[in-house]
Amino acid sequence: TTTGKIYFLSRPRRFGKSLLVSTLKQLFEGNKILFKDLWIADKWDWSQTHPVIHISFAALDFVEDNLAAAISDRLHKIADESGLVLTKKAYKSQFEELIELLYQKTKQQVVILIDEYDKPIVQYLEYDTMYQAEKNQKILKNFYSSLKDAGAMIRFLFITGVSKFSKVSLFSDLNHMTDLTLQPEYAGLTGYTQSELIHYFDDYLQRAVVETEMPYEQLLAEMQVWYNGYSWDGKTWVYNPCGTLEFLFSPEFRNYWFESGTPTFLMRQIKKHESFQSKNVWVENDFLEKYDLDNISVIQLLFLTGYLTVKEKSINPIRYRLGFPNQEVRNSILMLPFKAYER
Repeated sequence: TTTGKIYFLSRPRRFGKSLLVSTLKQLFEGNKILFKDLWIADKWDWSQTHPVIHISFAALDFVEDNLAAAISDRLHKIADESGLVLTKKAYKSQFEELIELLYQKTKQQVVILIDEYDKPIVQYLEYDTMYQAEKNQKILKNFYSSLKDAGAMIRFLFITGVSKFSKVSLFSDLNHMTDLTLQPEYAGLTGYTQSELIHYFDDYLQRAVVETEMPYEQLLAEMQVWYNGYSWDGKTWVYNPCGTLEFLFSPEFRNYWFESGTPTFLMRQIKKHESFQSKNVWVENDFLEKYDLDNISVIQLLFLTGYLTVKEKSINPIRYRLGFPNQEVRNSILMLPFKAYER
């Protein structure tokens, strides 16, 4: 896109966010060889490269270490890899210094890629440690506030996460941020569309036909029921990449995505509610926009964690009908209350 330079994308866990961020890093660093024969090969200006600051909060050791120290360590590592030395003491100042030094050294604007920005909040919700989650929220607010005055030195800023938590300066200080989460033109940015599945995974599909002893069209129809059905605009439908890839590797129709992990904080919220409506729910646009740690509903959590998706969108006013994406999730939903009481 060329309409702006600050973007945010929310998707559930294991939905390709980190792969997307890594791809962007290679593009901006000009690693053309990696994209040989791919669609983008002749559509990207490979002569124009930019220094990249890539921070994945999922990779930071902020459980054993404190978050501020973990951020500082990552910034020093990026600086060292670029032949730079950071002299500031505080992580916020170090972030500002790193951006400025990279800009001065390369004479090029800096690309900043932040993956799973909210992991230090979500992880402590998992541990049922609200105090630490709120403490980390304040650290992140201070860290991201560094970006406000660095606009002229930034070429592109891309941030992923599970949600837009309120009280984090990302969504208040960065006034020109574009949230791609519910934008129709980016609805197929992660996950696999039907045509992508058929085009790129034909060899695996043919192998699955043999192993399942199912006709090709029947196999596709069954896969669609089990693993397709995710949408963020009610029109573009994508397969869950986790369940799809697991099935193609070992062609058995199972709840792969659910088995890969269930958020503990979601389980605790379900325990608090004996029953709740979780399908064909109409919600206002604001309901899916921002989330408060102190007041987050089960329906919001089910949407954020991928158990509910957009089935239909209405205009004037903008509203969304939520429902189960597919058979895998429908089966998993039935197991959620039992999983909640196992803990």
